[in-house]
Amino acid sequence: MKLLQELKKIAGELREEGDKAELTGVLTDKQLTYIYANRLFNLFVPESLGGLNLSLIEALRVEQLLAEIDGSLGWTVTLCSGANMFVGFLDQDIAQVLFNDSKVCFGGSGRPSGRAEITPEGYLISGKWQFATGAPHNTVFTANCEIYQNGRPVLNEVKEPTVSSFFFLREEVVIIHEWDTMGLKATASHSFEVNRLHVNKHRAFKIDPEYTVLKNPIFRYPFQQFAEVTLCVNSLGMTMRFLDLCNQIFDERYKCTATDFRELLPCRYLSNAKREMEHLQYHLYNLVETSWGQLNDTNSINPFILKEISVSSRQLVQKAQQWISLLYPYCGMKAAKPSEEINRVWRNLFTASQHSLLITPVVDN
Repeated sequence: MKLLQELKKIAGELREEGDKAELTGVLTDKQLTYIYANRLFNLFVPESLGGLNLSLIEALRVEQLLAEIDGSLGWTVTLCSGANMFVGFLDQDIAQVLFNDSKVCFGGSGRPSGRAEITPEGYLISGKWQFATGAPHNTVFTANCEIYQNGRPVLNEVKEPTVSSFFFLREEVVIIHEWDTMGLKATASHSFEVNRLHVNKHRAFKIDPEYTVLKNPIFRYPFQQFAEVTLCVNSLGMTMRFLDLCNQIFDERYKCTATDFRELLPCRYLSNAKREMEHLQYHLYNLVETSWGQLNDTNSINPFILKEISVSSRQLVQKAQQWISLLYPYCGMKAAKPSEEINRVWRNLFTASQHSLLITPVVDN
């Protein structure tokens, strides 16, 4: 794929920007310029709306490489391109206006921490939402709210509160600068809030294949597994970079490339880690390829394949964390210095590990 080839050519420059981005707590102008020029926030958006219209496999490879270049860069593109994918569930007259902006960038939260009261004109919304990745350059904020009518929660068929997604324009929200973590600093995943904001009914949408208004396959792919694999390849990309940096340190400290030293414990750990991560990567991509083929051929995906994708995503992330925890103590003081790249990769990885999606068990339906 041409985009991957071009990305590999500029990888070094983008990686160098990671140091600056971490210090300022936001992606640099150079990183953002590259993102906008190559429409990276629009990986899944139809070409008619200025997007790249990539298949899921193509996008995963881009996201993995970006995360390998720099964790904050990969995470921001992944979360924002995943949110821009909501274009397939919006009123298309509104979508045309939003995506007329070449810097359009959605971001928000999946937690239903808002309240939307039904009004004759639409909804009256108040709430605060955390972890809006890319908040400084989000042009649109998305949020989930529990629906109320006449002051009472609207319940669904199983007597639970009805939840709907909404979008707000940048000028309608207040950004709360409270993202303060050890890693993924430049994702600038700040909180945002609205207070008694009136919106019309067209601001509400449902992220479900049943409600898509566009025909592209990506909008019919189950969002649960979409989210799992896109987050998973970020951890995979960061892990592969950690192993590369680990390799450089081990070659110097333990002479792992020399025949006489290959059986040293750190060298064996590193070799085994590379082998297992490559195997897990191959297995996950095969599953996604199979699911994508089924969706295109039959307009459905075998539930067993979907469950396997969920399980494999979690297994890959867990194994990555285990290998990195095992290898880290053998990396010396270099790995303990915040100014060193290997330390930043380590911090990014274990900050990403706190995302709730890939640490929750897979539940049988």
